[in-house]
Amino acid sequence: MLLRPTLPLFLLLGFLGGLGAQTNYTTVETTSPKARKYYETGMRLRFNRHFAQALQQFEKALKADGKFVDARINRAGVLAVLGELEAAEAGFEAVLAMAPNHDPEVFFDVGLVEWRLGKFDEAARHFQQYLDSPADSERRRASARKFLADARFRAEALRHPVPFEPHNLGPAINTPRDEYLPSLTADGKTLIYTTVVNGQEDFYVSHWKDGRWERGRPLEGINTPMNEGAQTISADGRLLIFTGCNRPTPLGRSRCDLFYSEFRKGKWTPVAFLEGKVNTRAWESQPSLSADGRTLYFASDRPGGLGGSDLWVSHRLPDGSWGEPQNLGDSINTAQGDEQAPFIHPDGQTLFFISDGHPGMGKDDIYFARRRPDGSWGRAQNLGYPINTEFNEGPLFISLDGRIAFFGSDRTDFPGAQGRMDIYYFELPEKARPRPVTYVKARVHDAISGEPLIAEVEFVELANQQTHARAQTDEEGIFLVTLPTGANYALNVSREGYFFYSENFALEGYQGREQPFELDIPLQPLPGTSGDAETPPPPIVLRNIFFESGSATLLEASLVELRRLLKLLQDNPKLRIQINGHTDNVGTDADNLTLSENRARAVYDWLVEHGIAPERLRYKGFGETTPIADNDTEEGRSRNRRTEFQILN
Repeated sequence: MLLRPTLPLFLLLGFLGGLGAQTNYTTVETTSPKARKYYETGMRLRFNRHFAQALQQFEKALKADGKFVDARINRAGVLAVLGELEAAEAGFEAVLAMAPNHDPEVFFDVGLVEWRLGKFDEAARHFQQYLDSPADSERRRASARKFLADARFRAEALRHPVPFEPHNLGPAINTPRDEYLPSLTADGKTLIYTTVVNGQEDFYVSHWKDGRWERGRPLEGINTPMNEGAQTISADGRLLIFTGCNRPTPLGRSRCDLFYSEFRKGKWTPVAFLEGKVNTRAWESQPSLSADGRTLYFASDRPGGLGGSDLWVSHRLPDGSWGEPQNLGDSINTAQGDEQAPFIHPDGQTLFFISDGHPGMGKDDIYFARRRPDGSWGRAQNLGYPINTEFNEGPLFISLDGRIAFFGSDRTDFPGAQGRMDIYYFELPEKARPRPVTYVKARVHDAISGEPLIAEVEFVELANQQTHARAQTDEEGIFLVTLPTGANYALNVSREGYFFYSENFALEGYQGREQPFELDIPLQPLPGTSGDAETPPPPIVLRNIFFESGSATLLEASLVELRRLLKLLQDNPKLRIQINGHTDNVGTDADNLTLSENRARAVYDWLVEHGIAPERLRYKGFGETTPIADNDTEEGRSRNRRTEFQILN
């Protein structure tokens, strides 16, 4: 507040204690009666918001007494209210030159004026002086601390702008209506966004085809006469969680709660209330689903938070419901502001959100934070100027490779605007990019009939043998799972009555991958389960059996695959197999033959040690004689160095 009565005399005397008689300025108590009269009239006019007339009275008071400091303070304050900021700043500076210890509130007021003028270094200096003063309004001091942090950040951000070149998503998506809140499937081929139709929010969907976005159309089965918005879609495009407000729910009519629908057999299922502990009688909104579908981030003003709206996280329970949410803590949430619109990148380590509580450019800025090794969140970092400005910035959605950010904006200075609010994209600054992520998309089918199969899918991170993701194929036999680069993964696909299928994804050291993995996975029926049972299946490659280089010593990373093979033999006690070893063509024929046989023997020995009868097993080395890929490339040689098993009659 820039205009206020001056401090009481007893406080004034406290500030001046020990200084003796005042000779440089006068106050309400010491000015002339004529100046005091003009001043009191000006204060009444100010209180009634007649600012132009109040300014005249303060100037008359100063003509009567040029040293009248209280008149100078309120004159400067009225000038600020009237938008004459340069004159207001000069007026406050004159007060500080005349009477620097008279009223510490002047430091705060001149800081606000300099903030509005974009003089952030000067504003920071004055906010710090206010905090160093004896001013005792804790509310004003809290505000000064926030302005000080913002002013320091703004000054640095303006001196060091980040690259920012927004591009409009084009007329197939953007129209004269408002479009915002984009979200994409992991393969980047399906875009769901919110648009305003006849004054209400609906979902629209567009598909990427032939190098462009098709024209958006209403999302059938989801939209209603009520508002739908603030959605998140799963990586595989089969689960949509979104915000619905003022709807009847099991908790009564909600303010805003989270609902969901699943894409099955070519259409969306009826909308349902999100089961579990996420929804309350408070406001829940703006969900973001992790790539594995097991963790949900959202915004809520429920009790137990740090500020107004905080960010929370809930984990999916074995029964499919959502567990008790946990607050993300004070590195993300602030006591003095609102945090909203979380987006968890598929790397599982980088969180984007908007906040007006952290140091920033003003109003809602976009921030990111990274997960620490212990699972806690690191310090929130502002994306920088000119991505963030003095205006409200909208939520982000970041592409799988971490390079491209999508967002909605009503900024009139952006090129190609189609309407008031459009969806744009830009290249994210290097410092804010998440760990690159790729994806595996595959169709699983019966190796003999070609019919799609519903099968269980598991990815294991080989370094720690922890499950990275579990999934199930849909009715068309398709699954899609994201894989952050920088680690190696084992894939296992299984279904009762079939041999398992394994694959290896060596992404350790990768910084990015231009093309995802798209696989065709035939599952071989177990003997006696297929009409073509007399024809033995081809050898099945164990792509996650690993040895020390040039040796037959099994590496610990092989345990995931060895245990699957062990279970297969335990579950099928009549099954007899031969372990085959193969090498590439590096080295002599004799050495390769010996190495391949020793490696096959190592797998044989492990199975015997773990309870498989030796008479059910054989082993054989083939050296370099049966390659399945070109030995002229490292990738080909890697595939030729393999262990496999085949069925014995």
